[in-house]
Amino acid sequence: MILASLKKGEERMIRSVFSWGLVCLMACLMATAAHARAGKTDCPVVFAHGMLGFDELLGIDYFGNDYGTFVGDPCNWPLETACNEEIHWRQEAFASSVNPFQSSEHRGLALADEIEGYLATVGADCVNVIGHSQGGIDPRKAAKVLHDRMGERVVQVLVSISAPHRGSPVGKAVLDGGPSAFLTFLVNYIVGPILVWEYSDFEASMKGFIYDDYDPNDGVITGAKAFNEAYGIDETYVAHYASIITATQDGLGPILSAMSLIAPNDIDGDGWGGPENEDVDNDGAAGAGDGDFEDGDDDGLVGINSQQMGVRLTYKTGLFWMTYFVEDDTTGYVSDINRPDEIQSTSYSSVIEEDHLDVLGLGVIPYLMPDDFDEEAFYADLIDYIADNE
Repeated sequence: MILASLKKGEERMIRSVFSWGLVCLMACLMATAAHARAGKTDCPVVFAHGMLGFDELLGIDYFGNDYGTFVGDPCNWPLETACNEEIHWRQEAFASSVNPFQSSEHRGLALADEIEGYLATVGADCVNVIGHSQGGIDPRKAAKVLHDRMGERVVQVLVSISAPHRGSPVGKAVLDGGPSAFLTFLVNYIVGPILVWEYSDFEASMKGFIYDDYDPNDGVITGAKAFNEAYGIDETYVAHYASIITATQDGLGPILSAMSLIAPNDIDGDGWGGPENEDVDNDGAAGAGDGDFEDGDDDGLVGINSQQMGVRLTYKTGLFWMTYFVEDDTTGYVSDINRPDEIQSTSYSSVIEEDHLDVLGLGVIPYLMPDDFDEEAFYADLIDYIADNE
């Protein structure tokens, strides 16, 4: 009798402890879900990095906050802190990693391979893509490759951030100046192999940032113009295209300021190149500037006339300082990437006043020099926009 009573008491205690643990777990998860500002997407979100990018390096994520934490990592464990509490606790996201210095032809194929492997791992049949800089260009090829492989559209929403869809003067300036043998060797044989176990191609990377074919006599057609013709906007491959424009005049972070030693970081990028949008001033980017380099028409690497693809997004602040994305109805839809109209090429509407790296947390020195840009909220709001437009 006594032994039986003791056993029943122990069982009740175990059940009680287990029940309280379960309640605490559910409370934590519910609190996280309640706090999240973003709806959950039906398709996982893939983050595509730009030139010299990576998924994670030395504990720092390319798409991270000021402390290197991946903005696509949901807080789905009790007491977890190294995560983004602004997104839904069940949100699925993946940070890709392709060659840091290569053409978008090469990187787009590699991105398609990574997405295909990820889909098989998580059991999904579609993705949404957020791409920064060159990472906003590569997915256009990846989307076509995936469609052709699988026989159906795989990429639902593609959002580019600060992407040089119509080129940037940086690539042409670097090649015209003749990159040093040391820099080329460093990039091709050190940076690439360390990050992706693959040799890089610095020259191909730079040529991809130039609008027109850099060398018509080398037998290889390069440049953003040709890439856009091959992988333009097509709802067969991507259901919804959108873009975010960044620019600043005096707010360059330490990394971009240091880059000025090898490449220009003040671009005259608010002009239009006529109905065919040619590179009028032969600076490497389609369009032409207005002659004023001091009017905040670039983000340090890309002009505002190069960045719009599809709809332009506006980042707004509403009641109680809540932020959200809406589509800008003043600039219209860029359906032919090579031929935006004059308003789309010159408008400052909806421009986010940050430099090319600030939206990543890389515009600062992680932990030591945090900035005032809220990366967690920014990407949570962007994921929420995607969830509404899948």
